[in-house]
Amino acid sequence: MTARPAPRPAPATYLITGIQAAGKSSVAQALATRLPAPAVHVHGDQFRRWIVTGRADMSPDPTTDAIDQLRLRHRITAATCDQYAGAGFHVVAQDVLLGPHLRFTVDLISSRPLHVVVLAPSPDAIAGREAGRAKDSYDRWTIEQLDHGLRHETPRIGLWLDSSDLGVDETVDAILARHEESLVARPEQ
Repeated sequence: MTARPAPRPAPATYLITGIQAAGKSSVAQALATRLPAPAVHVHGDQFRRWIVTGRADMSPDPTTDAIDQLRLRHRITAATCDQYAGAGFHVVAQDVLLGPHLRFTVDLISSRPLHVVVLAPSPDAIAGREAGRAKDSYDRWTIEQLDHGLRHETPRIGLWLDSSDLGVDETVDAILARHEESLVARPEQ
């Protein structure tokens, strides 16, 4: 009699957000490598970059086109998460989802279980990280503007993690250790 292989755990979807330089990309990639295979890392901002002409980027005073394109990007991110999860992948998606955009995106993702992780390092930690980066994320925004949007306009759902003094691996350790806190139930309809 041959032994049956152990069943694979049901795929989980993780949605990671925070302001620029919070560590979203690095943490999402590291988390995806630590989840059971197969796993995928979805970069929400990539969908914005694919717009070749007519792109309207978000700004402190966004145009209607910028908001429409941001919502499109969030719909594509959610659909991508659901497609990969439906195919048996663990999904780690990351993007800047502040204010009502976090709830909007969470409500679009139907795959379960769904975990939301909000990386919320201090503005001083963000400034230090930004100084060490090759790219300048703060051409239209200030750290203070985005931090205010995160802390005062974003719904308190999922795990809010102050990663100011944590490296990437320590942040992933915290996410995995506190996975029950990041679990988000689907809103009743």
